Amino acid sequence: MGALLLIQPSAYAGNPEEGTFSNVLTGKVTDKNTHTPIPGATIYLPDLHVGAATDNQGNYTIKNLPKGKYIVEVHSMGYAAYTETVNISGNTAKDFDLSETLIEKNEVVITGVNLATSVKKTPTPISIIRRDYLDDNISTNIIDAIAKVPGVSQLSTGPAISKPFIRGLGYNRVVVVGDGIRQEGQQWGDEHGIEIDDYNVSKIEVLKGPSSLVYGSDALAGVVNIVPPATLPQGKIKGNVEANYQTNNGLMAYHADIAGNNNGFSWGAYITQKQAHDYKNKYDDYVFNSRFNNTNYGANIGINKQWGFSRLSFTSFNQHLGLVEGERDSEGRFLKPINNNGTAEEVPTTGSDNKSYSMTVPKQQINHQKLVWDNSLYLHNGGRIGLTLGYQWNQRREYGDVLNPNTPGLWLNLKTFNYAAKYYLPEMNGWQTSVGVNGMQQNNGNKGEEFLIPSYDLFDFGAFAVTSKTFKKLTLSGGLRFDTRSLHSQALFLDANGKPAPTGETKFEKFNRNFSNVSGSVGLSYEASDRVVLKLNAARGFRAPNIAELAANGVHEGTIKYEYGNQDLKPEVSTQVDAGVDFNTQHVSLTASLFYSHINNFIFSRKLFNAAGTDSIPVENNAEGFAAFKYQQANANLYGGELMLDIHPHPIDWLHFENTFSYVRGTASNATDSTKNLPNIPAARWLSELKGKFKKVGGPLRNAYIGVQMDMNFAQNNVFDAYETETSTKGYTLFNAGLGSEFVNKHNKTLFSLHFAVNNFTDVAYQNHLSRLKYAPVNELTGRQGVFNVGRNFSVKLAIPIDFK
Repeated sequence: MGALLLIQPSAYAGNPEEGTFSNVLTGKVTDKNTHTPIPGATIYLPDLHVGAATDNQGNYTIKNLPKGKYIVEVHSMGYAAYTETVNISGNTAKDFDLSETLIEKNEVVITGVNLATSVKKTPTPISIIRRDYLDDNISTNIIDAIAKVPGVSQLSTGPAISKPFIRGLGYNRVVVVGDGIRQEGQQWGDEHGIEIDDYNVSKIEVLKGPSSLVYGSDALAGVVNIVPPATLPQGKIKGNVEANYQTNNGLMAYHADIAGNNNGFSWGAYITQKQAHDYKNKYDDYVFNSRFNNTNYGANIGINKQWGFSRLSFTSFNQHLGLVEGERDSEGRFLKPINNNGTAEEVPTTGSDNKSYSMTVPKQQINHQKLVWDNSLYLHNGGRIGLTLGYQWNQRREYGDVLNPNTPGLWLNLKTFNYAAKYYLPEMNGWQTSVGVNGMQQNNGNKGEEFLIPSYDLFDFGAFAVTSKTFKKLTLSGGLRFDTRSLHSQALFLDANGKPAPTGETKFEKFNRNFSNVSGSVGLSYEASDRVVLKLNAARGFRAPNIAELAANGVHEGTIKYEYGNQDLKPEVSTQVDAGVDFNTQHVSLTASLFYSHINNFIFSRKLFNAAGTDSIPVENNAEGFAAFKYQQANANLYGGELMLDIHPHPIDWLHFENTFSYVRGTASNATDSTKNLPNIPAARWLSELKGKFKKVGGPLRNAYIGVQMDMNFAQNNVFDAYETETSTKGYTLFNAGLGSEFVNKHNKTLFSLHFAVNNFTDVAYQNHLSRLKYAPVNELTGRQGVFNVGRNFSVKLAIPIDFK
């Protein structure tokens, strides 16, 4: 595959000498107020994966471009990101003026749309998280880093495991995209996180609402697109070294990366190492076995020439993490399993246990390797062909036997081949259209001694067409898609010792299921004035049941429950309407979004009770102490919205008072009082932040900031309380603060940046409604149910950029 990178397909792309791909974009980037040149600004064409940096006079040149209209985005530290559609034909000159205001009104988004486009022209609600936001805020994993975005929450199992929820929907209803392909890693499980390194990120795009048109089944709630660093401008070699320390769990993280671009040949590499001991809070003290460690690395090579571009990337995510069970003695001390001369016993933990970085059972080991080959070929007629192929190998091992701590009980071996081919038609009367096919072939096998889901084969295929056109102030977009999915599950028989055998007790039955669906969407964005943009979108989404929902039969250690599947489940089909308004002035920015979604055959898990009205405890091996849950369906309705208000009074543009509010309500149709509420619906949330941003401070300081934040989570009493499946959660308010700055030399070159932050500085003891640990056993000493979230946590981050001449 690597050799294919070096093949220049000019034979079918056209002869560059004819001038089709010899267009050049040149210009100058200046400060809007002072009209002085801005050196080092980045000009980037995301559709073409090519860009340039301005010289000391603010000038730039980008050669070997195809003819056509493309979004150009311009960035420079301390200035608002700027985007504009540029018609490239021959030698094209385009100058850009950047404003020092830090309100980004025109950000680019790539995910889930036909071509790169600005937020103004996109009918669906979108949130953008840039690298500087990740640096300013404390997080322990990639989803934790975005959980404060309006409408986004996380289902967590301790600090290392977080799953994204968008407007109350998660698991396989949210598609996570990394390196251009959908991430596949047993995302149906509560304690299965996202296997993407949180340092190998340039920005994160969150699309809210059905996005099945481009990504197929599973994007029912939306898409989280984690975008890796862009290709550097030609002639550049840059690196970066970072370190982070957090006090609560002793987290130590180190990261290094380097990348370059020489005459269109690009390359890059990175490595990240992270480790943490147990975290603590005011009620539980140290939470035993909440420790984790990561070692992640990756590399990429690519070529960008007159015929197009080709890029090959490899990433490896490797994590060990403890699984919190939450059992305690009568004095409230957590219990740890030990091997006492061949006998498994439990003893109370000590102080040395809690600050240990070494792993103990029960624990998980996750290894996720991913190879992606992304290509784009320019055609004579102004169109383009895109081809993306990916291979992922996800191994997830769970260790629960203290007598055999290195022998995995559950071992899931998932292999996925992703494919996508697109044809971007040349623009016709202003219509920008693309057609394509994509999908995946998947095999999942059991290699352990315990079995939760059967081995299976899955094949996914989808064909789609999407289009958009701007009529002066109105942008219309929409499309259609057809999906088909086939799933073949293998039978499993166990002998008297619980080992696989040709005959015996039936653990899993063999079955085949086929699902298909037609999805569609239509939306419009109307720029009523320079200040107001109105949006409306209607979409139909689709999700096929996953293997756990259909066929699970076993103990799920990290979730503290025994799960039963249901082979009679039908696909989920949603119909959703979104409406929104964006309002921007010199003093105020306001974004408001409302949505209503009806989901046929909504799938959820509920606890089973026996005839005596108590927990149904399975009699199968290793099920002692685990309540039983089974998947079922009901028609559901979800509605709610998000509101963002940012007050930045002119002329003190450095001051920002930003408030966001999120609310979602989920109910089942024709249900009883105890089953009318959908499970796992996050509580309403109000985030309020007062922040000062200072481009110029004086002396060695530049691009400094200081801020304080209130994070108010309301009580959630609308719960699925039938059979005690879900319990209500009290409200709580956290306070966070942070400050940081770049440090520059006398030539205004950045030497390093330093960030200080503290989360929960009043040390509130709280349980988030979507924390799985709130269902851990009762603390007999205090009578409190479950385990609480992280207490006060200080953080310091250091980043040192390296610019090679």
